[in-house]
Amino acid sequence: MAAATIRVMGRICAFALALAAPAVQALDAVEFQVATEDAALTRALQSASILLAAERNGQTEAQDILSDGRAEYAALLNALYARGHYSAVIHVYADGREVATIPPLDAPSRIDRVRVTVDPGPRFALSRATLRPLPSRPNLPEGFRIGAPAESGVIIAAAGAGVDGWRAQGNAKAKVAAQDIVADHARATLSADIQIAPGPVLRFGRPAITGQDRMRENRIRKIAGLPEGQRFDPAELDRAANRLRRTGVFKSVTLAEDETISPPDYLGITATLVEQKPRRYSLGAELGSLDGLTLSGSWLHRNLMGGAERLELGAEISNIGSGRSGVDYSLGAKLDRPATFTPDTSLGLAFDIGHLDEADFTADLASATVTLSHVFSDSLTGRAGLSHSHAAITDEVGDFTYRNLALPLGLMWDRRDSNTDAKRGFLIDAEVKPFLGFGITDNGLRAKLDLRGYRALGAEERLVLAARLQAGAIYGASLLGTPRDDLFYSGGAGTVRGQPYQSLGIPLTRGLIDTTIGANHFLAGSIEARVKVTESLGVVGFIDVGRIDVGGIFTDTGDWHAGAGLGIRYATGVGPLRLDVAGPVGGTTGDGVQIYLGLGQAF
Repeated sequence: MAAATIRVMGRICAFALALAAPAVQALDAVEFQVATEDAALTRALQSASILLAAERNGQTEAQDILSDGRAEYAALLNALYARGHYSAVIHVYADGREVATIPPLDAPSRIDRVRVTVDPGPRFALSRATLRPLPSRPNLPEGFRIGAPAESGVIIAAAGAGVDGWRAQGNAKAKVAAQDIVADHARATLSADIQIAPGPVLRFGRPAITGQDRMRENRIRKIAGLPEGQRFDPAELDRAANRLRRTGVFKSVTLAEDETISPPDYLGITATLVEQKPRRYSLGAELGSLDGLTLSGSWLHRNLMGGAERLELGAEISNIGSGRSGVDYSLGAKLDRPATFTPDTSLGLAFDIGHLDEADFTADLASATVTLSHVFSDSLTGRAGLSHSHAAITDEVGDFTYRNLALPLGLMWDRRDSNTDAKRGFLIDAEVKPFLGFGITDNGLRAKLDLRGYRALGAEERLVLAARLQAGAIYGASLLGTPRDDLFYSGGAGTVRGQPYQSLGIPLTRGLIDTTIGANHFLAGSIEARVKVTESLGVVGFIDVGRIDVGGIFTDTGDWHAGAGLGIRYATGVGPLRLDVAGPVGGTTGDGVQIYLGLGQAF
C-alpha cells in the first residue's frame, strides 16, 4: 500500500478476491476499531483481520507485524466489498505510524502497539444488475437484482452462474467476456453489467486415457461412460469421474477438458489416473462384556482381471467368551464387477457359509447370491438379487432343515455428510425379500427398514443429536415355517445396548419343552447426544428401546426392553474409537452392566 488512506472511488473494473494470509503467530496488543453499529459487520472484519489472528497466536517480531499490517488493508477491503461497502477508509498504525508509509528497509526493530481503524462508509445498493446473454436456465443468485445490497460475492456468483448455465446447455467454452462495474459514491450505488461469450455448442470427443497401469483401457471407457458424440454436459463429466472413483481402483482421478476444439465440434477429454495398490488387508475387533469378542478380517483385490473386478474374502468369529451363547463364525467370498449392462450398474456374486450357536438353537448356514446394484445418484442406490439359502437347525425339540429361494430388493438413500461420524443428514435403507420355501419352509416375505437422522447444533457444531429407528416384519410364513436366522431378536450392540445379545425372544412351548424363538415383528429406536469436548475427544449419552411381537406390532404376545448409558469417542483417521457402558432401564431381560468397544459410531 502506497498511501495511508485507502478510498474506493470512481470506476471499478474487477473485484479482488480475498488474499490468503500466511500462517502467523500473534501480537501482544492490537486495538481494533470499527465506526459502525452493525455488529455483524464488525465480527466479519475481525474475522478477516490478519493482525488479530497474529495477536491470538502470540506473534511479536516487528518484521512479521509490518508484513501482516501491509496485508491487513487488502484483507479488510475484501471483507468490506463482500458486504457492499465501497467507500471505506482503513488505517493501520504501528506505534502511531501508518504502516503503509513505513519503508521496508527502514522498519523499526520493535513494535509495542498496533491500532486498526475502519470507517466502512455507506452500504451500496445495486442500481443495475444485468447479465447477457442469459442461458435458458440462468439460476442467478437471488441478491443479483436492482435495489439489493451490492455485495461483491453476489456479483461474482452471478457471473459464475451465467457461465455454468451456458455450459449446461453444451457451450463448453463459455466465459465472461467483459464486466462493466461502476460505483457511484454520491448515491451509494453500484452498477453491474456482465457480458458472457457463450461460444459454440460442442460434443464429447473420444476420451484420452493416461496413467493407468493394470487397468484395461476399454474397461476404463466403459466404467466412465462418457457419451461420445453427444452434446457436452458438465454433469456427465462429474458422473464419469465419480464412477471411476467408486471402483476403488484409483487413488486419483482427473478429467480435464482440452483447450482446443477438434473439428467440427468435438471437445476432447483427458482422463489422468493414478492407481491404488491392488490389494488391501483389514482387521477388526469389537468387544461386549456379555456379547463377547468379535474378530473379523478381510482380503481385497481391487482389480482382479484388469477390469476393476473386486474380489473380497472375509471371515468373522463372534461371541467369543459370550455369557449367553456359543461361538459363531462365518466365511464369505464376494466378487463385484462395475459397469455391467450400464456404467452405473454393478454385478455381484456372493457365497457364504457359517455356524450359529445361539441361546435357543444352533445352525449351519450356506447361501449363494447374485445381485445387481444400480447407482441412481450420489445418494440413491438400488439393488435386486436372487439367492438360495440352506440352514440346518438344531434346537431342544430336534433337527430341522430350511431351504428357500429369495428375491431381495433394496433401496438406500444416504444423505449423511460422513459414513463413520455423521453430523447432519439422514439415511434410509429399506429391503423387501419375498421367499419361496421348500420342505418345511413356508412361502413369505421379509421386510426391514433402517432410518437414521443427524443434526448438529451450535455455531461450532459441538453437539450432535442422532436418532435411529429400526423395524422388521415377516408376512405369509408361520413362525415355525420361517428360517430361524430370518426371525427377529432384540438386545445387544446393534439393537438395545445395556441388554444382553438377542436376549429378547418369544417364549414357545413345543410338546413338553419350553424354549425361546425369534419374532416375526420387530421395532427398535435409539437416541444419542454426542458432545465434542476437544478436537479428538467426545462424550455420548444414549437410550435404546426394542420390542418384538408375533402377528403384528404391540400385540399381547409381544414384549419390550430398554437400555441406557454413556460413552466416550476418540477420533482416529478411520473413524471414532467407541467405548460405551450401558445398563438395563426397562424390561425383564437385564443382566447387569454391559460394555461395548468398537470402531465408528454405534450408528
